[in-house]
Amino acid sequence: MLIKLLSATATAALLAGPSLAYTAYVTNERGNTITLIDTDTMEVIKEVPSGQRPRGITISPSGHELYVCASDDDTVEVYDPKTMELLHTLPSGPDPELFVLHPSGNPLYIANEDDNIVTVVDVDEHTVLAEIPVGVEPEGMGVSPDGKYVVNTSETTNMAHFINTETYELDINTLVDSRPRFAQFTDDGSRLYVSAEIGGTVSVIDPASGDILKKITFEVPGIVPEALQPVGVRVTSDGKTVFVALGPSNRVAVIDGDTHEVIDYLLVGQRVWQLAFTPDEKYIISTNGNSNDVSFIDVAARKVVKSLQVGELPWGVVVSPE
Repeated sequence: MLIKLLSATATAALLAGPSLAYTAYVTNERGNTITLIDTDTMEVIKEVPSGQRPRGITISPSGHELYVCASDDDTVEVYDPKTMELLHTLPSGPDPELFVLHPSGNPLYIANEDDNIVTVVDVDEHTVLAEIPVGVEPEGMGVSPDGKYVVNTSETTNMAHFINTETYELDINTLVDSRPRFAQFTDDGSRLYVSAEIGGTVSVIDPASGDILKKITFEVPGIVPEALQPVGVRVTSDGKTVFVALGPSNRVAVIDGDTHEVIDYLLVGQRVWQLAFTPDEKYIISTNGNSNDVSFIDVAARKVVKSLQVGELPWGVVVSPE
């Protein structure tokens, strides 16, 4: 009886223990806030104030520092993800919009749209390491898994620029379609996806050569082609499935990572912009700016399971690594 009682008590304690849920962080561009979401319950934890016009957001590999582009303050804010205390700011160059961390967690590569440069910042020393001239209106930032290349997309030059992280030189420039907005490598580094918002395509690029292997196009019955505007791109860790946010069409496209054919379109909120997986890849979360909400998509089922109101004009999203 005592053994059974202890077992029952241990079970109850286990059930009452802390959840292993991740936290999602959403930047609200017009509301100047960051919304925290429990990804297990899919409920808002809290909303906290941020700098002016927060857009790009990422988190350190350790999960100990949260980085936010405060675009209209011309700075990068660094928060403690647990307490949301503002720890310090980093020099960013003017109008930081998107950025990416080196896989090691340092440095940070920032797109400065107004000055046509990529700023490289040491996140430990809080110093600028380099300012790299790129094309006109740089926005998208991607980094290869080995950290050897950072790719910037220039919206007006319509190029993907491969920046050598050792020399800070542009080794390759690949011409893509109009207004490229995002660059995403596969986890094995074998492919790069670049979305073109106005061109309406996603280019599949061989990172070794910079050659375009294929261009993915989109077609949804009842939706005019000019509303199918690819923006955020995410790829499952096995490279088998690609998700693309399609802007004002209010759809997320699901693409076969082997054939690069579209296999589904998922209806989410209005003006879907960016995407982020939970670390277990159970869900992918979309930010839907004009409906002021996010959508949780079940990755395996390819189904939207919940939409959740957040702040005003949600833009970026990242999920804690633990």
